[in-house]
Amino acid sequence: MILRGMWRLAKGDAGGIREFGRGLDNFYASLAPLIAFPLVGALITALQVDWRVAVVSFLARLCGVLVLPVLVYEFARFYGREPMWLRTATALNWSFWVLLPVLLVGAFLGAILAQMGLPMRTAELATLGIMAAYLLWYRWFILRAGLALNGWRAALIILVSGALIALFTVIPVALGLGLDAAQLSHL
Repeated sequence: MILRGMWRLAKGDAGGIREFGRGLDNFYASLAPLIAFPLVGALITALQVDWRVAVVSFLARLCGVLVLPVLVYEFARFYGREPMWLRTATALNWSFWVLLPVLLVGAFLGAILAQMGLPMRTAELATLGIMAAYLLWYRWFILRAGLALNGWRAALIILVSGALIALFTVIPVALGLGLDAAQLSHL
């Protein structure tokens, strides 16, 4: 049902939101890989580079992952849509995986643009712009469908969540915690 829900939402079918469960178990299942991959990355970094880099990296990514559901809850509460937040947060967590097919389509599109004579750098930038716009639209659409919001309110959540995710993931790196440039490059 998750794949069907992701596909329906990716096509602009708001009914796809109903494919995601409303329970905590569904939410935890959507959150698990978003925490597991950074944790494995941190363990590898701890073994290869420095445990401090691994800890900073993992905590920054963990904050970046957790800020979105917290923010969705707060906006849902503010807009009187609190019963809808868990399903919406679950769908947003699963939406991360849409990145993989989008990257494949983007690579294909970039190759076509380059074959049509567009300079490689221009083809890359155009493709990245199209992919970023689609992924932003996808998240915006999930928020609209999941919380039954108008477009402006969903856009506000996108802007605030983007700013907070950047803040929580960039500040630990910017502070550096006394790490040198080589160690920071592994973050």
